Amino acid sequence: MRLDKFLKVSRIIKRRPLAKTMSDDGRIEVNGKVAKAGTTVNVGDELKIRFGNRIVTYEILDLKEHAKKEEAELMAKMLHDEKIEDDKDESGW
Repeated sequence: MRLDKFLKVSRIIKRRPLAKTMSDDGRIEVNGKVAKAGTTVNVGDELKIRFGNRIVTYEILDLKEHAKKEEAELMAKMLHDEKIEDDKDESGW
C-alpha cells in the first residue's frame, strides 16, 4: 500500500494531500529512510513522522483499503512521541 494512502486510512493524518505534502517535504521516514508519498509500506514497518516540534514513531500492524474508525485505530501502534528542542537561543532568535 502507498504511504500516503496508509496514513489517511489509518487516520494518522486526516487528509491524503497533507500526507503527500509532508512526505514530499522529507518529514516522514519508513524504516529509517526518508520516504515519498508513493513508497510502499508493509506490516511491521516503522514510521517516523515529524509534526512541528514532535517526532512520533508508529509500527504498522495491519493494512486495509478502507477502515472504520475502530478498525483504523488498530492499523498502527504508537511506539514513541518525543518532543524535539527548538534551535533558537534564549533571546528567541
